Amino acid sequence: MAVSFRLQATDQAARAGLLTTPHGPVETPTFMPVGTQATVKGLTPEMVRAAGAQVILGNTYHLALRPGDELIRDLGGLHRFMNWPGPILTDSGGFQVFSLAAQVKVTDRGATFRSHLDGTPLELTPERAVEIQQNLGSDIAMVLDECPSLADATPATVRAAVERTVRWAERCKRHHTRRDQAQFAIVQGGLDLDLRAECARDLVAMDFPGYALGGFSVGEAPEAMHAALPACAALLPEHKPRYLMGVGRPEDLLAGVAAGIDLFDCVMPTRNGRNALAFTAGGPIRLRNARHRRDPAPVESGCPCPCCAGYSRAYLHHLFAADEMLGPTLLSLHNLAFYLRLMREARAAVRGGRFAAWRAGCLARWNGDE
Repeated sequence: MAVSFRLQATDQAARAGLLTTPHGPVETPTFMPVGTQATVKGLTPEMVRAAGAQVILGNTYHLALRPGDELIRDLGGLHRFMNWPGPILTDSGGFQVFSLAAQVKVTDRGATFRSHLDGTPLELTPERAVEIQQNLGSDIAMVLDECPSLADATPATVRAAVERTVRWAERCKRHHTRRDQAQFAIVQGGLDLDLRAECARDLVAMDFPGYALGGFSVGEAPEAMHAALPACAALLPEHKPRYLMGVGRPEDLLAGVAAGIDLFDCVMPTRNGRNALAFTAGGPIRLRNARHRRDPAPVESGCPCPCCAGYSRAYLHHLFAADEMLGPTLLSLHNLAFYLRLMREARAAVRGGRFAAWRAGCLARWNGDE
């Protein structure tokens, strides 16, 4: 097995465990910074590691387009190419089938794209998604799936996407040959719990080493996602890693941990950092606001990250006002440190049997109730 997972502690549905990969162990629950194009935007791998990241995420679609998966393979694989020594998970491109829907034609064979770069055609079949990820050499490769769009979804289109997702997963599993890489399957079904259960049943029968919940945080109300997560997580095998894809806000991560999720990813900490929004233990802060112009305090008191240890809110406000690139870098670094610290504290709370109380305290502070 390329990866193994050991459940170490539980607190109601919340879990703490150890995921072992060819490039090192990962303590769960954890957050994976997103390095879509072989870089976590604005940060060096050393910064990302120092912030507490154990595993990062890359993307099949984007790396196949540029610089090309065969080039990365020929240069020693994605770990060497981007100078990241730890574990890497690669998404299959299934989310781009959803997010670039206007440029995509989906059939049972696969998805045909027009490159968002130059319009060049790209066919992404389950087999091609496997080949790209094997060339990249990630530790964990996701199967190709179809994420139904909630904007125009009908019961029939959601069911069709679920059935296609299962068929594609079977083809991915048959085509996969790399023994030092694990494949995770993706459960779809929108907010239809019966469809989710059908999809999970069929995928669990294929015995993948890990499972993800896809199709959340794609337009549904956060409350609807939070309500569905416990039942959806319970559909997945207890002693295999569970991954909630593309989620999200700090409160969403804690809802996921409470439901029994182990792995998370989202562009939010770095994207918001580039746009002058900082996450803190007291709630979000917008550094462009004029009230920070003369504020000598750090972004978050007590945070040991380089941004908070060396720079004031006034300085960050100035950097964003002057459109200096150091501002997005420092705030992206802080936000990643915040997310990763949040997950460390969540692991400790689960191990200590106090997760519910700890989570309630976090939510109270973020909502201004303390």
